[in-house]
Amino acid sequence: MNITNTFKQALKDGRPQIGLWNSLADPYVAEALATTGFDWLLIDGEHAPNDLRSILGALQAIAPYPTHGIVRPPIGDVALIKQIVEIGAQTLLIPMVDTAEQAARMVAATRYPPRGIRGVGSSGARSSRWSGVPRYVHEADAQMCVLVQVESTLGLTNLAEIAAVDGVDGVFFGPADLSASMGHLGDAAHPEVVAALTQGVKTVLAAGKAPGILMTDNAASQYYLDQGALFVAVGVDAMVLVKAAKTLAAAFKTSAAPSAMPSSYA
Repeated sequence: MNITNTFKQALKDGRPQIGLWNSLADPYVAEALATTGFDWLLIDGEHAPNDLRSILGALQAIAPYPTHGIVRPPIGDVALIKQIVEIGAQTLLIPMVDTAEQAARMVAATRYPPRGIRGVGSSGARSSRWSGVPRYVHEADAQMCVLVQVESTLGLTNLAEIAAVDGVDGVFFGPADLSASMGHLGDAAHPEVVAALTQGVKTVLAAGKAPGILMTDNAASQYYLDQGALFVAVGVDAMVLVKAAKTLAAAFKTSAAPSAMPSSYA
């Protein structure tokens, strides 16, 4: 059974990966999104009502499709990471990483001894497909992808050191929290924030790692792709749904007069 992390390989190859935030916390939604053509889906446990079982359900739902599931836990906790990797997640996005020491500990949580501190117990877990991958414990480390999220001025100060940590595959910038940390709450498009993010992408690339970001504006997403960002989330499922629903409702609720029924429906 092949456990190759195709998302990690794409980042190594320098191939941009376009993703969508999956915040609606239901495996049925996750599976529907997995059919839409995105390279990856972010199963969010920080700002969405996901728990370990709903994350498991989402991973199972998208498994048959060519869309990679990335899991964001609510916090970079070693015990929680242990559970998340055992339910089969190979790529994690760890929020609020401010120092190289934090980043190194997150990497260690995904690696077996002697390289890390991951518990050796995959034989009865989905991670090894219940021992269906004969050499899982020998091959798993190389397929783990650790993305750390820098979203504060402290994290920016330490960015070069964070990006240099062995085992960190990419650094994701959280524009909402970062703009707040910089004194521009709610304004990720502020020139100072854009300048910091642009330089941040360059710093990560210089370390040989993959920069990433979430933007819900198409022009902004393209801007950061042009700067060299390699994994970019271009929307949030809840926002996409609500926007489409509002547009559809407005198309009928604001009509001054009823339109004639199309002849094909007569």
